[in-house]
Amino acid sequence: MEISIIIPVLNEEKYLGILLNHLKEYTGQSYVKEIIVVDGGSTDLTKNVASQYEVKILDSEKGRAKQMNLGAQNASGAILYFLHADTLPPPDFPTRIKEAICTKTDCGCFRMKFDQSSPILSFFAWFTKLNFLICRGGDQTLFITKGLFEQLDGFNEEFIIYEDTEFISRLYKTGKFQVLNAYAITSARKYRQIGIGRLQYHFGIIHLKRLLGATPEELYQYYQQKIAL
Repeated sequence: MEISIIIPVLNEEKYLGILLNHLKEYTGQSYVKEIIVVDGGSTDLTKNVASQYEVKILDSEKGRAKQMNLGAQNASGAILYFLHADTLPPPDFPTRIKEAICTKTDCGCFRMKFDQSSPILSFFAWFTKLNFLICRGGDQTLFITKGLFEQLDGFNEEFIIYEDTEFISRLYKTGKFQVLNAYAITSARKYRQIGIGRLQYHFGIIHLKRLLGATPEELYQYYQQKIAL
């Protein structure tokens, strides 16, 4: 029951080294079998940063869904753990994930905190303790048995954005999703760039559009117009 960590990256030279140092510190004597960095065509020094660590580096087409699926296909662990490059899992995450899987939970995530002190962001983060789909997101990290991942055919590659939520919505239908009582720390960089209220509003509209039947392409167009910088 070893863990394969999968990190999709695109121009993450600033954050990837921080994450890999964090993982190196806390995975030396743990259940982690391998770390797989899947690059979607970075034009900065992301791959150079990755090459300084004991990780497997894969080249992929751009798109987190495609990158994570490729990482999963090349993973040899029985448990897959998907991490964003700007998110730090709790120090004891391997033990917590292994214990969760051993109690018949096939998938789940951690609660989340932002790396910025803000009452509003703390309010948003508080909701990640609740085990409801509306409270989920990729920044909370995601663990899943490889068997269940393959049974569900992985991430839907039609989604350029919203791929995490779409996949987790299918996981919730299995009735086995668990939120573990420890915190992943994620970057609030998008909130700093765009503004807390404005960004949360646009995220809400994306969720609403999806509920009303918007296609993956329509969601991506909205993201490009309102959020992408």
